Amino acid sequence: MAGTDDAAPLLPGQINLAGSGSGHGGSAAGRGAGELAAPIAEPEERELEAALRPKNLDDFVGQERVRKQLSLVLAASKIRGRSADHVLMSGPPGLGKTTLAMIVAAEMNAPLRISSGPAIQHAGDLAAILSSLTEGEVLFLDEIHRMSRPAEEMLYMAMEDFRVDIIVGKGAGATAIPLELPSFTLVGATTRAGLLPGPLRDRFGFTGHLEFYSVGELELVLRRSAGMLDLKLTSAGFSEIAGRSRGTPRIANRLLRRVRDWALVHGVETIDARTASAALDMYEVDVRGLDRLDRSVLEALVNKFNGGPVGLSTLAIAVGEETETVETVAEPFLVREGLLGRTPRGRIALPAAWEHLGLKMPGNAVAAAMLPFDDELDP
Repeated sequence: MAGTDDAAPLLPGQINLAGSGSGHGGSAAGRGAGELAAPIAEPEERELEAALRPKNLDDFVGQERVRKQLSLVLAASKIRGRSADHVLMSGPPGLGKTTLAMIVAAEMNAPLRISSGPAIQHAGDLAAILSSLTEGEVLFLDEIHRMSRPAEEMLYMAMEDFRVDIIVGKGAGATAIPLELPSFTLVGATTRAGLLPGPLRDRFGFTGHLEFYSVGELELVLRRSAGMLDLKLTSAGFSEIAGRSRGTPRIANRLLRRVRDWALVHGVETIDARTASAALDMYEVDVRGLDRLDRSVLEALVNKFNGGPVGLSTLAIAVGEETETVETVAEPFLVREGLLGRTPRGRIALPAAWEHLGLKMPGNAVAAAMLPFDDELDP
């Protein structure tokens, strides 16, 4: 894997993809490309995503607190004439971690190297990447929490002292050869910050957590994207798409492209709320942003198990999906929306789920909804 990293240094603004896992945000087994509301970027859409990415902090919409803090860090580094401190970005997939890494490189007028934690399974993989960095280069590691332990321990010294020790030989005859590294900036991204060990977290000079976007912020994202795609939408059209985008810019841009396709086929020049609604209804993305999988989980919970509680594996079998898919892809959004609850006895449908499906909540389901929530004891 590391063999791709031994290329010639890149000029400022150029990007080298080294085993990149950018945009994946973890496993999504069983989630097909047809699931428009999935926050995971499919390979074929990354090129389109890249064209819509903002190139500087001024163009970046939302995340105002993180944006201001990061702007200060970068400005101070430029005044000092040194590489910026190492940066850690955490948060759910699709919120802009990769985009911010690219902006860091652009703002510092430095080349960008992209790789990912899963691609670095040996210390030698990381050593090959680090030894080929140039002065001031920005190294972006997506899903940094998935690096192997030996590589992680090598990274400690590289981040702090800008050097690594290369072990030559084995056993008693092994020798550590120190290798000096040029000053560089590491930008790490993770969807699960809690899995990062303390020593690694402590070596980042700046940590930013990205939050889900409001509907108003997503409308600004969509307006910018629509301008770049030369699309005409009414204000109501933007609101309709933003309201179904689950607080995630990646999903918003994906839905915008699907609405564009629908309008093109049907000969619609200006997309209004009715057009956007008709298009997204066809793609099975409802008014709250739930897609086919989300509704399948809720409908099974309500219709087959009377609102629960029911174990995760049983629920997964009922909807014909892998347990991991239900837990990591569908549940986070359903829990965040107050539609599904996790209790010591299993998953339950909350009152909002019954209301969303247009059903009346029976008395025994009300009693189940009163169970205490406790993730640690989930079946």
